Amino acid sequence: MPANKKRVMRFIGVSTASSSINKVFPLWSDLLGLNAELKGLDIPIGASADEYRAAIDEMRSDANCVGALVTTHKIALFNNANGKFAKFDQFATACGEVSSVKIVNGNVEGAAKDPITAGLAIEEFLPRGYFKNSADVLIFGDGGAATAIAWYLTGLANPPRKIHFFGINSDRLEHLTKVIESRPGSDLVEVHISTPNGISKILNELNPGSLIINATGMGKDIPGSPMPSGSKFPVDAIIWELNYRGSLEFLHQAESEAVASNLKVYDGWRYFIHGWSSVVSEVFDVAITPELLVKLSDAAEIAKQ
Repeated sequence: MPANKKRVMRFIGVSTASSSINKVFPLWSDLLGLNAELKGLDIPIGASADEYRAAIDEMRSDANCVGALVTTHKIALFNNANGKFAKFDQFATACGEVSSVKIVNGNVEGAAKDPITAGLAIEEFLPRGYFKNSADVLIFGDGGAATAIAWYLTGLANPPRKIHFFGINSDRLEHLTKVIESRPGSDLVEVHISTPNGISKILNELNPGSLIINATGMGKDIPGSPMPSGSKFPVDAIIWELNYRGSLEFLHQAESEAVASNLKVYDGWRYFIHGWSSVVSEVFDVAITPELLVKLSDAAEIAKQ
């Protein structure tokens, strides 16, 4: 590749043009000396297997493309384009998902960074040993992000009392339980098909201080909230909305109840920072030190304004 030719990193998602990364990436490229540009690659929810395989072929046929970050389609890409990859890392194989695609000499490598980045993001707002207080966790979602969080939580030395997952797809919920079946805290996990009555019942059973997470695309890729209208969060709960952009109905529900129920409410911005920086590190073979992460974070905040 000529010295002045920019390398290309793809961004596989649903509505990539709306992401803040389009403002952030050029700043990060300069900070890290990547000489690279970002190009979105939108795939609709419910796409065919051919569309996922075509996405990998498109990247591999581009001599300038060095890889991609994947959102929304992590499990679907793994399932439908499995044969296009030369190898996967241990998390991709264990979790059955791909969040990072790296192309080396025409070979495609897949990695799952979410089990690590989800933990890093959670540890920024949740004190170490927090679940010694017997708090529970309720997670809305059955996709790659939910599976990664399940992996993280079931490996904690002091895990939650119970970990509830509410999803809309029984096959994905079954996949999630298989992924974590050998984890130390797997017996703490209960999965449910989402219904308003079912969600309300479990909400009423959660201990004070429980962690509740929206790990769905609702409020970003599609409008709405997985939290039934009229439901109440447990008192002293910690609420984490993985999305940071979009209509964010779940986040607004929590914010409207924050004072009355003494909630601590967080959006997905730091998850966004950890997710992108880890994949950029993987794709471009750049070590992200804590000091460098601070600089990347500061640059991203400027772009967020």
